[in-house]
Amino acid sequence: MRYTILAAVLASALTVSGCGGEPGADTLQRDVDAIAALGTTGVQARVVGAGTDRAAVAGHSDAVAMEEVSAEGYFRIGSLTKTMVATVVLMMVGEHRLSLDDTVQRWLPEMFYGNGIDGARITVRQLLQHTSGIHESPPDIATAEDYFRLRYQVRDPRDTVASALRHAPDFAPGEGWSYSNAGYVLLGLIIEQVANRPWHEEIYARILEPLGLRDTHWPGEAATLPEPHANGYQQFEVDGPLIDVTELVDADASAGYLSTTADIGTFYRNLLGGKLLRPEELAQMRTTVPVDGVTELVWPGASYGLGLFAVPLSCGGTYWMHNGGQTGFLTNAGVTDNGDRTAVVSLSTALAVGEDITRSEGFAQLRKASELVDHALCEK
Repeated sequence: MRYTILAAVLASALTVSGCGGEPGADTLQRDVDAIAALGTTGVQARVVGAGTDRAAVAGHSDAVAMEEVSAEGYFRIGSLTKTMVATVVLMMVGEHRLSLDDTVQRWLPEMFYGNGIDGARITVRQLLQHTSGIHESPPDIATAEDYFRLRYQVRDPRDTVASALRHAPDFAPGEGWSYSNAGYVLLGLIIEQVANRPWHEEIYARILEPLGLRDTHWPGEAATLPEPHANGYQQFEVDGPLIDVTELVDADASAGYLSTTADIGTFYRNLLGGKLLRPEELAQMRTTVPVDGVTELVWPGASYGLGLFAVPLSCGGTYWMHNGGQTGFLTNAGVTDNGDRTAVVSLSTALAVGEDITRSEGFAQLRKASELVDHALCEK
């Protein structure tokens, strides 16, 4: 999470869960209702697979106007952006334009390192897999005052990297696992060196345009969301008020995109279905290492590949997913092992975590979202 994750369009008609009577529809509605009951202002979820395309909503898109959440609404996808960045890197690997064993120093020789960090020892693979040891800096926006002061600030990605590099590494490269947004900001800079154009233009040309993902946008310096959308709310402290944080400039390679549940599902089905990467590169993406810390508490038994988590299913087997936490929004996207079914859930409120993490409402949100994905992918 940021606080620390040719279209195969199915022909089935969209049914809002609870109205269509499909098998599993009641479960989906109960799951979104359970997330809303925690204090989440708005929730939307979509499940797509063979013979089904249905959505469910709960809560409201605006805490003042109390309008219903749109099942087609836009939201900030946060770290789901990382899977797109990893896909582009692996496409370039398949084209022999770079290697997973290339060092950061190979592509970004102007970067200076200190505090025990050496770019000549950190590889592209380690950046992708969060095994580089680069420390995750505290969030810039940790209070309501921070939000109102920084929400329109445009930040140079090199400043984000520099902030992380002011800290000593968590471990030597390859000797542990620790989630690092700065690592993916570095990958965006590496993509730009290889392609000689901005990283987000590579994502557009290689993923969004071929898959017809017209509702997925890189917002650049724009602070607003397209219509329709639910407003985003952040609870900065336990028992504190919900702050409307809908407007925000935050569009780097670790968490930059806006999208919809339909587009996100299409992306992950095509990726795991083998439509974007060659088998060799997809196998690399699916080669995982164990995770730890809070991540393992939220998703017990999870491991991390190159831009993807592998998580055990309650009904047996494994699904692939990423989550995204960006100020005011939380998203989970899961896809079955063969790419034939996706479940995507977006929450337009991020509740506070606090010191006792596992007893917090913020932690409960993540667990309930994970349960929704598990239930949807285990349906028969």
